[in-house]
Amino acid sequence: MSEASDTNIDPRFDTTRPGLCSALHWKAQYIWADPDPTVPPATDGLFWCALTQTVLGPDGKLAEPGNCCSKDRTCHCGH
Repeated sequence: MSEASDTNIDPRFDTTRPGLCSALHWKAQYIWADPDPTVPPATDGLFWCALTQTVLGPDGKLAEPGNCCSKDRTCHCGH
């Protein structure tokens, strides 16, 4: 389910970043199919926090991989 193999993806949307918060969700997580190299990756940047069910985390910051990979965030849920 890696979307980061496409070099055109903005690094802040890279869902393969190490240390991603387990509360961060995106729609590609729920697609239970093998990747099709003929179909472009879903890089729409639609992420949400499972703790708030919104695009903002409990700390009021945007929920996206670029922000949700740091244990410095007070709301970060480790693996």
